[in-house]
Parts: sequence; structure tokens; C-alpha cells
Amino acid sequence: MTTSPRHRTVHPTALFAIDGLLTDEEREIRATVRKLCDKELRPHLPEWFDKGGIPARELARQFGSIGVLGMHLEGYGCAGMGAVSYGLACLELEAADSGLRSLVSVQGSLAMFAIWKHGSEEQKQQWLPAMARGEAIGCFGLTEPDFGSDPAGMRTRARRDGSDWVLSGTKMWITNGSVADVAVVWARTDDGIRGFLVPAGTPGFQARDIERKLSLRASVTSELVLDEVRLPADAMLPEARGLSGPLSCLNEARFGIVFGAIGAALDCLETTIDYVGERRVFDRPLASYQLTQQKLADMALEAGKGLLLAIHLGRLKEAGTITPEQVSVGKLNNVREAIDIARTCRTLLGANGITLEYPVIRHAANLESVLTYEGTSEVHSLVIGRALTGESAFQ
Repeated sequence: MTTSPRHRTVHPTALFAIDGLLTDEEREIRATVRKLCDKELRPHLPEWFDKGGIPARELARQFGSIGVLGMHLEGYGCAGMGAVSYGLACLELEAADSGLRSLVSVQGSLAMFAIWKHGSEEQKQQWLPAMARGEAIGCFGLTEPDFGSDPAGMRTRARRDGSDWVLSGTKMWITNGSVADVAVVWARTDDGIRGFLVPAGTPGFQARDIERKLSLRASVTSELVLDEVRLPADAMLPEARGLSGPLSCLNEARFGIVFGAIGAALDCLETTIDYVGERRVFDRPLASYQLTQQKLADMALEAGKGLLLAIHLGRLKEAGTITPEQVSVGKLNNVREAIDIARTCRTLLGANGITLEYPVIRHAANLESVLTYEGTSEVHSLVIGRALTGESAFQ
């Protein structure tokens, strides 16, 4: 008499032996972020998404307590971790919700990185330690109502008035905007595009929340209005000149998305594998049908390949050899595959897939924004095309 082998379920990443590519420290960081998300954040996400708001300051302090804010930066209270460690933190945060990863990404890779890379020593000392602890929140004002993919066309201007700067303009779709203690604002000057630190409460500076979003609802998204905002001369970031300043920050944020999008995809896939194992259709588990297994296999392949690509890019970043084109490859591929996985998982959950009882529709809606921000798919395609042909098709 023989016994049938027990059915075994492996995690999708185990098919690629991912853990063998990571150090003990990297696995520990991944586990720490996952534990925080599972224990403190996931239970609240359906409510936050439904209501369209998050306790941003409380979350910032929680993220600061485990060292993920600016974790890839050196000094000033930052953890100084490697790129893969940072990427894995982004993966776990976005596996919970894209809005959480956006909060951390904008804080660390945009606002903090801009100050860390382009700021004066006084600016770094003033802001970075408090931002690393989550006691101060930053935002990044680059996108404008009419200029998203083409930031070079920005209309926000800064003019000299004696030793002061006076800023006027509008920024749109700014994560953390209304809760930020400081905004990194990019403006056109007679000397090209420059960055400025605008503290909350400065006369003439307002941040208004954008309401009625159907994506990234568990996130703060704002419009920044600058009406003759007067700043002292030392508010300017001294080391940033031209569009290369903000673009260097965007490249940092895009790298986090390469990992983060795969986190959302894996959460959808894990949820769906569990669901189809329990759901019975025509007196059989949904998981037992060939069409179901084909979908699961295809999704596992794309998620696994995306994670391998992310880790490879992380190692290149740690070696100091990564290029913007390579980051575009990762962002374009991984977000595109993640949103396809989320949509396919939704079909396997049937009508249950459209409720907030499961995270899949929330991830699918969020990924619609991730597909667009930090460079649309079209922009990244043109970046890659320019690298392949030597011809720019942007204009």
C-alpha cells in the first residue's frame, strides 16, 4: 500500500531561491519591516484606504523607529544601509500598501536625499536627523499642473530681492505635502533651475489636500501654492544647479519602486494562492483547475524575474555602476508586470476581488498611480530607446 504525497505549497520566491542571494542583514531588515507591517499597519489599511487618509505623523515616527527613513544615506542619523536592504524595505512596505512605500520613498529618496546630496552642512544638520527619526516630514515639489513628464517646462519662479529669494508658482500631486514640515521646491531662476527649502508656515506658502482620489487613498497627496514666498538666501540648496538636481533625486525614488512594485505583486499572488486553495467551484478547489494553475505559474514567473532584476540592479547600485537607463528598465518592467499580476489575481478572486476584504483591488488601484509617477511607462520606454539608438524621441 502506498500513500499519496502531501500537497506542498511553496512561496513564489522560493522557486527562484531568492533568499540565497541575500545576506543575513538583508533578510533581517526584510523581516523587521514585514513584522511592523503585519502587526501595526495591515489591520488598518482597508479603513485608511476607504476613508482616504492616514495618520502620517504617527506612521513617520514608527518608520523612523525601525530606521527605514533615509536608510540608504550615510551620516546625520541615517542607517547607511545598502541598496538591496533599502529595496527589500520598499518591497515589504508596498506589499502592505503603495501609499506607505510612497511616504517612506518621498521622505528618504526625494526630500532627504535632495538635502543630503545638494544641501549645505547647515541644512543637513538642521533637517536630516529629525527626518531620519520621523520627527520631521518632508515633501518634494517638482511636478506642476501642466508639467509632469516635462519638468524642464516648469513655471514656478524664484527671483532675487536684495539678499532674499521670492518664489511664486504651483506644484501638484505632492506626496506628504500638507503634513510636511519642509518642502523641497524646485523653481526656475535667472541662473537655471534651483532647489529651495520652504518650511511649513512660511507666509504665502499653502498646501491643500487633493480629494476624491481612487488610487493611493492611504496616502497624503497635495497641491502646493507659493504666492510671493520670501526666503532667506541660505534656503537655496547650494549644490544643485539645473535639471540634473531634481532628476538625481527621482532616480533614487525610481529605484525603490523597482522593488516596491514586486511587493504589491507578491502580496496579490500570495493572497490569491490562499484563496483558490479554499474556494470550491463545481465541487473542486479552484486551485485544482488547469487554467488556474496556468495563471498562477505565469504570475509567479514574472514576479520572480522582476525580483531577480531588482536585486541585480541593487547590487549594481551598491557597486556604484548603475545607470539611469538601467533604473528605467527596472521601473518599466516591474510596474508593468505588477499591475498585470494584480488584475489577473482579481479575476481569480471573482466578485470577492472587488472588495476591501482582500488587498488585491487596492493594490491594482494603487499600481495605476505607480505606473504613472516617477516617470510614465512612455517616458521610461523613450529613455531605454534613446540608450539603444542614440536618438532622443522626447521632442
